[in-house]
Amino acid sequence: MTRNDLHTHPRGAARDLLAVASQSGPSVTFLDAVTHGVLGAVEVPAEPHELCFDPVRRLLYATITYRSGYYNAHSGRAHELAVIDPDARRVVEIVDLSPEQGAHGVLLDPVRDLVWLSVEGDPEGALVALDPGTREIVRRVPVGAPGPHWFVVAPDRRRAYSANKEAPYLSVVDLETGEFLDRVPVPGSEGIDISADGRLLYAAVRAGDGEPAGVRVIDTATHATVRVHATRGPVFPVHVAPGGLVLAGELRMRPDGSALGANEPGLLHLLDADGRSRGQVPVGAFPLTVRSSPDGALGLVSAVLSSTVTVVDLVEARVVRTLEIPRAGEPGAHGLAYIPAPGAEGAGPSAR
Repeated sequence: MTRNDLHTHPRGAARDLLAVASQSGPSVTFLDAVTHGVLGAVEVPAEPHELCFDPVRRLLYATITYRSGYYNAHSGRAHELAVIDPDARRVVEIVDLSPEQGAHGVLLDPVRDLVWLSVEGDPEGALVALDPGTREIVRRVPVGAPGPHWFVVAPDRRRAYSANKEAPYLSVVDLETGEFLDRVPVPGSEGIDISADGRLLYAAVRAGDGEPAGVRVIDTATHATVRVHATRGPVFPVHVAPGGLVLAGELRMRPDGSALGANEPGLLHLLDADGRSRGQVPVGAFPLTVRSSPDGALGLVSAVLSSTVTVVDLVEARVVRTLEIPRAGEPGAHGLAYIPAPGAEGAGPSAR
């Protein structure tokens, strides 16, 4: 799919979709990826967090993380995964993941035909694999930390890297053997992604160890930090777009407050593969998820406090449109998924 194809679908043809999870909906809203018109929504259990599209089965997976609230300030961890038909816009099944709780990140392993989820735990969380046919958990890999929200699978589909909210390291595990391989020292971490060739890891880290908050670029061969892109505020989501552009969402707080809700509009940082700045674009308050169109021309940034999705032209580094996502209260827009039209699945984004 080319950049122009995003704007020139034949009239009446099947359209690409954009799915957005609203935590307080609690719902998943579907929009036309070209016109951005709302096509419908499905209700899911509270609170949906991240989304992942399965192009083989044309199903959308939505993790249900908490009953209400957010990390370290919630009324209880949830234990469900919603399975949604995005074309019919209906819930196919609510999978009970018990005894696992607090599922957050969700990624596909197309080589082994598995759906990987990060789950919270005391004293440590894990990455668990779901068989998408039986929808049963078939593998569990502990990560040595309690809060592994975001994670990424390397291109070899064997190693995985978990960002840990409370532990001072990234976890490196072997998904095949379940072995814990290494700890990569960082002062707490949020979003994480990896280059298409598997050579560089990009991790959103908090300030600490004499280093500012921002995005660390890490050599996966040595686990050494090779560059730090510093930011004023903390960074949560990190995403590598097709073509290698790295997108990072920075939170901005008002000078007179640090509590959740004291947020100014956030910033989307555009970085090259080596972590050098290529510009920044204003986005909604408290950006939590970043995705991109299949051709890497558009960035998509959901912001949970403003309940918006900012559509960004990544070539010109400018805002194209800001989409308002329906919500019942606070918080709002979180997980995102770009869903190619039927027959165009091969043009879809990577399963990373």
